Amino acid sequence: MSTNDLRNHVQHIANTLTNPSESYEDEHGDIKGDAFDYLSDALDFEWILASDKKTLLGARILVAFGGPNIWINTRTKTVEGHWWGESATVSYEDNIGLEDALETIFHC
Repeated sequence: MSTNDLRNHVQHIANTLTNPSESYEDEHGDIKGDAFDYLSDALDFEWILASDKKTLLGARILVAFGGPNIWINTRTKTVEGHWWGESATVSYEDNIGLEDALETIFHC
């Protein structure tokens, strides 16, 4: 995988979070899912907590693994991709309600 391929993959995930109507449309133009649907495909969560171990500050969500590894970091609002010695980071805006869904999951 080249640096450009990695960056394109990371950019695609950031675009999905920022522009869900473009990324989640079905053949009828309807939005296919929400943040809970998106998180149902996550491979792992790493919770970022305050020192009281109760206050959720954010999470890292593993969305690709084994080449490349790609994490969504809600604390920094970035998508981070790593493949061997290459890295790519792209900012996103949470327009699918990812942070609210994570808060709900954390407190279940």
